[in-house]
Amino acid sequence: MNKDWMVLLQKERQAGGIVATNEKAARFGLSLTEQEAGLIVSEGQNALREQRRVEFGEGIAPKIIYEFCDSDFIDQNNYVETIIRLQEIFYQYKNEMLDEISDDELLHFMKEQFEEICFGDLDYLEGTCLNNFAQAIRAGYGGFKSSQGYGEYGQFDEVKRWDYELYLETLKELCWR
Repeated sequence: MNKDWMVLLQKERQAGGIVATNEKAARFGLSLTEQEAGLIVSEGQNALREQRRVEFGEGIAPKIIYEFCDSDFIDQNNYVETIIRLQEIFYQYKNEMLDEISDDELLHFMKEQFEEICFGDLDYLEGTCLNNFAQAIRAGYGGFKSSQGYGEYGQFDEVKRWDYELYLETLKELCWR
């Protein structure tokens, strides 16, 4: 009974920490109810069990919310599901990267790719961007430490991206013909 009480208290504290993010997220049209925060906590605990991880304190969800709440690809309709999925991805890749990367470095990397490469596609973030980056880290790459996780993916990206300047130059040439 004593153990159950402690678990419930921890869940309530974590849910309270998540609801507290509403102050910042509201600026971007996002908010969570206590029930939604409880769902995020429960799903986070499931993800922790699945990845065989232990977490102390308020958990990673508030940090994820603060990092991602200004995203162009998150709105009130997909907010809860996106945060839950980002938690799952986060814990998976903390393991995949052998805990060589800090929480903040991983979150910065995830957010940058989510916005600029994946355009909100969580499957692409998980299956391509983070997979490539995790392979590099497991092979000994440590450059992310000096950049805090920003601007790292270009050197690991296997897909040729649009060069905006080249596109404009080509468009001008085509228009002048």
